[in-house]
Amino acid sequence: MHHTGGPGWRITMDTSGPMLIALYVRDAAGLNSAGQPALCHVAPKIRPSDHTHLIAEAGGLSALKTEWEAWWEQLLKAHPEMSPELGPPGFRAFSNSPALRRVLQAHFGAALSWARERRGEYVALEAEREVGGGVQLLADMVEDRLLEVGRAARDFSLTIIELPLAEPRAWYLEPDKIIMSRELLSEPELFRSYVQPVVDLLV
Repeated sequence: MHHTGGPGWRITMDTSGPMLIALYVRDAAGLNSAGQPALCHVAPKIRPSDHTHLIAEAGGLSALKTEWEAWWEQLLKAHPEMSPELGPPGFRAFSNSPALRRVLQAHFGAALSWARERRGEYVALEAEREVGGGVQLLADMVEDRLLEVGRAARDFSLTIIELPLAEPRAWYLEPDKIIMSRELLSEPELFRSYVQPVVDLLV
């Protein structure tokens, strides 16, 4: 986790274990463009499999998509907390989402292993950035904006959730969250093009 801040403002960058698991489940079930915002595929890519028989009695693919989207919305609201609780093997918190519950039961082991690997990669990436000063760009963006407006920053906090997404881009979630590809910070100009307008809005 990276923290950058000054008088009255704070920017936090981190990844999310529960969201990693949710994205694995989404891609494994072939739920393309599910959720708001509709994020691209994860990287490395997960091969989707046919879940027709598994979820036929639980409402099929449309029910699964609806249930996954409700779960994703909860994860975004609760971040950085884990809500609802992932409790294998029964997944009781998903009793009202029978299709999603079945898919979770089928994929949870693989999803957890995949998420742990991505988390390990993120920890290594954070260490690399600490040494290279990669996060300084955020503080510079706030300072640039403050010079532009000629006053102190309004109180604000911004959470940047970094995920292993195939496209190097970011998605702004009002009022104070950004989801972005963890590769984006390594492309400073592109990073600035997505994040500076949000910083300008908040400062």
